[in-house]
Parts: sequence; structure tokens; C-alpha cells
Amino acid sequence: MPVDATLPYDDQNVFAKILRGEIPATRLYEDEYALAFPDINPQSPTHILVIPKGRYVSWDDFSAKASDAEITGFVRAVGKVARDAGLVAPGYRLLANTGTDSHQEVPHLHVHIFAGRALGPLLAR
Repeated sequence: MPVDATLPYDDQNVFAKILRGEIPATRLYEDEYALAFPDINPQSPTHILVIPKGRYVSWDDFSAKASDAEITGFVRAVGKVARDAGLVAPGYRLLANTGTDSHQEVPHLHVHIFAGRALGPLLAR
């Protein structure tokens, strides 16, 4: 079910539970600002999710309310995860959905890293 990105943060969302260790996840990368793990329903051969550790519903929420250190740390983490996975040379796509029209399903900011094959056009026609 798509999420209204203007709603308040919900501490019971699946990514909040992963951050608290209530739901297991294979932790590919973790630092004080971000956590990365494989998507449980991959849409490409490589499909990694990177989430900030703060309580942010969407990119809009994060960019408006996060500290400069959180923003810098999160953006650097996304790049490091892609580099560490060997995705820079062949290429990869980043996607962060915000709100109902984008089909955001979890009310916690998350960036998808897609790779492992030619990904085709950006949007369905």
C-alpha cells in the first residue's frame, strides 16, 4: 500500500524494526548514519536498500529536517555501498520514492540501488 509522505513517522514500520534488531536483515554496511541490506524482493540481480538511522518518512522529510552531518553521512554511505559492491564501472540506478504517486510502500526513507543488468528506460511508458 503506497504511503502518504506527509504523514508522521511510524515507529512500527519494517525498517524501524530492522534498525532495532526486531526483524533480521543481512547487514552489508552500517555506520552511525546508515544501514544497507539486500532487498527481500529483488527487482534486479543486485538490489540493495540503504536507510538512514534517523526517523525520516521520505526524501522530502530528510532533506528538510536532517542535520548536515546526517545528510552528508547518508549520501556518502549510499556511494560507499555501491563502490563496495563493485557497481560503479558497470553502472547502477538509485531510486528513492516519495509519497503515493511514486508508490512509496514503507514510511521510512530508503534508497534502492539497482544493478547487475541493463536496466532499460527510467519510467514505464
